[in-house]
Amino acid sequence: MRKSNIVIIVCAVLTFVVIVGVAVSKIFSKKNSGWGRMPGGEQTVFSVKTKVAEKDVLHDYVSTNGEVEAQSSIDVFPDIGGKIVSVNVTLGSHVNRGAVVAEVDPSEPGTTYAHSPVYAPISGTITSSPLKPGAKVAVSSVITTIGDVENLQVTANIPERYVAVLKTGLKANISFEAYPDKIFTATVSRVSPVVDKTSRTKEVILNFDKKDDRIDAGMFAKVILYTQDYVGAITMPSDSVVTKNDTLYAFVVKDDNTVEQRAITEGNSVDGVVQILSGITVGEKIVVEGMSVLADGSKVKDITNGVTADIPAQQNAPANANGKPTRRPTTDGGNK
Repeated sequence: MRKSNIVIIVCAVLTFVVIVGVAVSKIFSKKNSGWGRMPGGEQTVFSVKTKVAEKDVLHDYVSTNGEVEAQSSIDVFPDIGGKIVSVNVTLGSHVNRGAVVAEVDPSEPGTTYAHSPVYAPISGTITSSPLKPGAKVAVSSVITTIGDVENLQVTANIPERYVAVLKTGLKANISFEAYPDKIFTATVSRVSPVVDKTSRTKEVILNFDKKDDRIDAGMFAKVILYTQDYVGAITMPSDSVVTKNDTLYAFVVKDDNTVEQRAITEGNSVDGVVQILSGITVGEKIVVEGMSVLADGSKVKDITNGVTADIPAQQNAPANANGKPTRRPTTDGGNK
């Protein structure tokens, strides 16, 4: 067979293969056109969880530490130096104002003086161990400390960046390592007028809303101080917001069980919950789980069984005006 005939045959075969390939490609292209469709034209259905859009209150806060102290506490000093000859109180004992706490002998070798009594300047409880008889003291020596342990307070230091929102009346949750599952509520009663130039903090005093015998002076406290409420906006989990080309989107489930990719505007955020200022309407169903595989028009199946997807309720936070539960804080600050 001539070489020219072989070339003609090969070219014909290749042309046939190309034509068949193009035809098959067009057929499959028509069958599989559209995102999320399987062979045969059936659209893929994605399982998601949803939340019905509603307005809620976000409580911003500061997380810090504090120390429990008596509201009234005073050190007791002698009027004259000398040697303690008697002590009439013990740690934890109650004294009344004017009671004799101890007696000091100011006598020196070769001289004899009457004992000098040391009086309690206030009524309260002995909160520090008194000095023992025989101890030498001067007028600057603290013999003991008297405190009003019936009325305790928490002293906390707040970073300078939050001073603009500090004021009396702010609410706080107090917790202790000794009672890990118990929250004690308190209210800011005093705010220092100055910022400490060394620590760059401002001191606040919080009074407990209710007396509790489990709380002792000197205990280390963890303080969640609520500083600001963000109201009037729809809220949703921050991680359910999708970012594409620097634009923020949420997926809204429509009546035909397809989703619409909706551009949104965010507001303030606290602990993984964000305000939605535009793009979503109250009552619309928002995808909060499973949105990473979705595109505009995707078909979905809501597997929340008619129950709004959970967002942890903010336990023990101040109630909003309607008494509805709000979001639970876990970290410092939260302003976006």
